[in-house]
Amino acid sequence: MPARVRVGAIDVMVITEAGLADTVAAGWRSRRGGWIVTANVDIVRAATRDPQLAALVAQAEVVVADGMPVVWAGRLAGAAIKERVTGASLVFTLSERAAAEGRSVYLVGGDEGVPEAAGRVLAERYPGLRVAGAYSPPYGFDADPGRLRKVVERVSAAAPDLVLVGLGFPKQERMIALLRAELPGAWHLGCGAGIPMAAGQFSRAPALLQRSGGEWLHRLALEPRRLARRYLVHDAPFALRLLAQGLRIRLRER
Repeated sequence: MPARVRVGAIDVMVITEAGLADTVAAGWRSRRGGWIVTANVDIVRAATRDPQLAALVAQAEVVVADGMPVVWAGRLAGAAIKERVTGASLVFTLSERAAAEGRSVYLVGGDEGVPEAAGRVLAERYPGLRVAGAYSPPYGFDADPGRLRKVVERVSAAAPDLVLVGLGFPKQERMIALLRAELPGAWHLGCGAGIPMAAGQFSRAPALLQRSGGEWLHRLALEPRRLARRYLVHDAPFALRLLAQGLRIRLRER
């Protein structure tokens, strides 16, 4: 079992993207599914402020560091986190592994037509991948238990092996918690904006910016109205507190 490190109020797994793909494939072969949370600064901040959200994240079998401040905080605390593992990357990595294993994928989230477009991109890129379905739930569906249940039943009826849910935190995690009970043999990934990125609706930052921790600047430039307050007012100061926490953990353990 990979080591874990405390970052904020959650435990992040020390695992590479390739290692996670191996874990998922091994799970499929043994008919054992799982739930993957890609913890960026915003998710860690929300979970640290709200114990109920921390408990929701704790239900997942795998929580990875999506965001360089989360990686840096883990390293400061003494964990050998080699790389960030993002939802946007995992959409492709896990779809590629699913194709190799003869598995199917279902995509949930994004604007109307976007998950279908992402499904086509993935199927064309990875021959052998079966797209079991794609669906863009209407706005506010999760506030109505009956409508939420219909979406869960729709996905479950397709019996996919991999479920990509891009609804944003914590909406996507709450839906996955319900799906896990219906599809225990499937792997479920909360991938945020990974579906519209796969469809080409949004672009990712250049690789150098991703590695240096500056991808948030690229996202901010793409969606300034939606992300400015989150990134600049809330996430940036919290990221500094995470780094300080990691340093305190390292000093205590000396």
